[in-house]
Amino acid sequence: MREDAEISILALSPALRDDYLAFFDHYAFVDNPRWAFCYCYFNHCPHTSVKWRDRRADQNRSAVSDLIDRAEMRGYLAYAGERPIGWCNANLHAVYTTLYETKPDRAQIGAIVCFIVAHPYRRMGVARRLLDAACAGFRDLGIEIVEGYARNDTGDEAANHHGPLSMYLGAGFQPVGQNGQVVVLGKSLRP
Repeated sequence: MREDAEISILALSPALRDDYLAFFDHYAFVDNPRWAFCYCYFNHCPHTSVKWRDRRADQNRSAVSDLIDRAEMRGYLAYAGERPIGWCNANLHAVYTTLYETKPDRAQIGAIVCFIVAHPYRRMGVARRLLDAACAGFRDLGIEIVEGYARNDTGDEAANHHGPLSMYLGAGFQPVGQNGQVVVLGKSLRP
């Protein structure tokens, strides 16, 4: 991979499914193979009826493919040239099975739950560009509030998959709560 290639960001669509799968098949977890089975399905998995630890990579890959084909998996892919090199999982709060807060307006809150950037492209601002694209996408949909979830107890790149706290703070997010070691951050997208 060329680290000096121009970076572009595209919203996930059914037409980009093969790029998404290629990213997770070959690049996302080269340095962290124990997470390779996820395919960023964890936050969509029906945890009340399925044991996550019993899931296999092929099941998660298939489930994500179906979500993408139905345009229910939303987020943004980062590209270096034509190669996918990053991903941000960003959708409505109500879509995720892992966000249990009882909020009456969950369908009107954007949620950013995961960032994955291929190893050679980390610390180059790719995640921040993905975050900015997610916020712009929510704003375009008329969503006025977006949340992010950063761990405050890790320096480990793999465990920082929610996105670094410093990135959110630098993008204008403010802490609004805490759930264990996860800081819930909010940002108003109102004009």
